[in-house]
Amino acid sequence: MLLLSPRPALGALFGTGLLLAAAPALADPSPALDRFSFSVGAFSADPKFNASVGTPYGTLQSGDIKPGRVTMPRITADVLIGDSHGISFDYYQYRRDYTGGVANTTSLGSFGSLNTFGNATVSTKLDFAKLSYKWWIGSGNTVLGLGAGAAYYRATLGATAVAGVNGQVGRLNDSSSDNAVAPLLEVGVRHAITPDLRLFADASGVWKSSGRFHGNIYNASAGVEWFPVKNVGLVLAYGVTNIDLTRESGSADSRLKVRLQGPSAFLKARF
Repeated sequence: MLLLSPRPALGALFGTGLLLAAAPALADPSPALDRFSFSVGAFSADPKFNASVGTPYGTLQSGDIKPGRVTMPRITADVLIGDSHGISFDYYQYRRDYTGGVANTTSLGSFGSLNTFGNATVSTKLDFAKLSYKWWIGSGNTVLGLGAGAAYYRATLGATAVAGVNGQVGRLNDSSSDNAVAPLLEVGVRHAITPDLRLFADASGVWKSSGRFHGNIYNASAGVEWFPVKNVGLVLAYGVTNIDLTRESGSADSRLKVRLQGPSAFLKARF
């Protein structure tokens, strides 16, 4: 029988222990940040929008409309890598239909004009998602975050109306939809009054100046996080979002301009 001396094994264990002792321990992040968090909630906004829907006969314009308060679902997630680097995800969807008087006349040059009669329905839908890297500066109760990434957005515009073109009256039903990816910049501030009561403020901008589907989306919000239990909390915020997107086409351009303003509420889990 071959017997092995325990000395090499003990030496290896002792050496490993020395290496672990010498290696720097991962420091705790700022109490204003979480290793991982996931939030689900809603944005209750009082929108103001202006939609221009391109049709083969010209552009149907809604004018400035305030259709009343709308509630939008929203999902966010944050992952902290190390102590000062992170990944952030955000998604929301805006969807609204408006039916009302959209008296509109669009000149078609030598082809006459597009005239709408009575009520018209304007449909708008915007899906927005962003993924960004954030660098958090500071390690105390207050940290500053600088972020960059990419945003995906998809807009759909539709219009239904009774219209007349060159003396011919009929029902007009047209829509346009497109999507794009655009660069994103972010800045944020986090402050921990206590580990379970924190304040935050964020601002971000998305813009794409070229291509068939281009425009900009700006967002700013501020709020408070409160955790009555260790891993589950409530987030209350107030935000403003400005959206201005244009889809160019050969016949007539479509454009969506929306301003969303109002409170948000989220249920947040952190780990």
